[in-house]
This record gives sequence, structure tokens and C-alpha cells, in this order.
Amino acid sequence: MNFFRHRHRTVPAVVGVPALTVVLITAAGCSSADDSARAAVPGPGAKVTKLCQNLDKVLPSKVDGQGREDPEPASALTAGWGDPAIILRCGVDRPAEMDDPEADGVEVNGVGWLLQKQQDGSFRFTSTLRKAYVEVTIPKDRTGDGMAPLVDLAKSVKKAIPAGIAD
Repeated sequence: MNFFRHRHRTVPAVVGVPALTVVLITAAGCSSADDSARAAVPGPGAKVTKLCQNLDKVLPSKVDGQGREDPEPASALTAGWGDPAIILRCGVDRPAEMDDPEADGVEVNGVGWLLQKQQDGSFRFTSTLRKAYVEVTIPKDRTGDGMAPLVDLAKSVKKAIPAGIAD
């Protein structure tokens, strides 16, 4: 059963989306075998880099109840929370899957996200209809509300990354 096989889903700010939560609780994420998370740093152009630097300044100190622990190498284009880490990368390339009209997506507090389940069981969400693409990876080993990271990040994404189409 696939709860995400819809073009667009809206998830309200309130916690209590039982079916969606159960799916993500049982199948979200990517885990790190060592103590420090690593994340590839994107290499966007100057305009997107500036937007991502602005995002870095307004990111929450906690996501899904976990404190911020940025991955290596250190960059204003990446951020992380908890262990195993929820990883955010700003300025990533547009995923080819965004061309697929059957692609899975959700909307959380006014931010649209492309949903991609990874082979390792993690979920990768990439923002849609923003001037820069923001990618959030939620590890499969995380417990709790699977949408909480996106709820926690939505305000910052809306504030720093204007709506529109990325170049």
C-alpha cells in the first residue's frame, strides 16, 4: 500500500496525521555508521548560494527535537540534526523526477516537496517551486513523527527561499 501515490498531498501543521505518520515512522531514513555525519556540499551559482546562506542563518536550532550538528565538511549549504542525522542540503540540482507527473509529493506548511524513497530505506524530500532546491534526507532509523522535520523547516525555507522557479 502506497500512501504517497498522489500528485500532491497537504500535511497540516498539527501533528496527528496517523496514516502518513505510520508510514514514515516505519520506513524513513538513512543511517550513519560513524559518529560524524557527512554530506556532499552542492555547488550552485552565486544567486542560489546567497539564498542558501540566508537559509543557513534562519534554520532552527532543533529539528524533530534534535539539536543541530552540522555534517562534515562544514558549509553554509549543509546542515544536520541528531544522530542518525537529518541532513539538509541547499542548492542541489533539480531532480529529474520532478518531470514525472506521477511523482510523489507532499505540501507541508506552504512548502511543496518531492518525495523519493531511497534504496536504503531513507526518504529524500526536495523542495518544489522555490528559487533554490532544498533537499532534506530523513534516515530510516529515526523514530517519531515522520513529517516533523519538514514542519520544523518550513518556516525557514519560506523565509529565506522565495517562491518561484529555480534557474
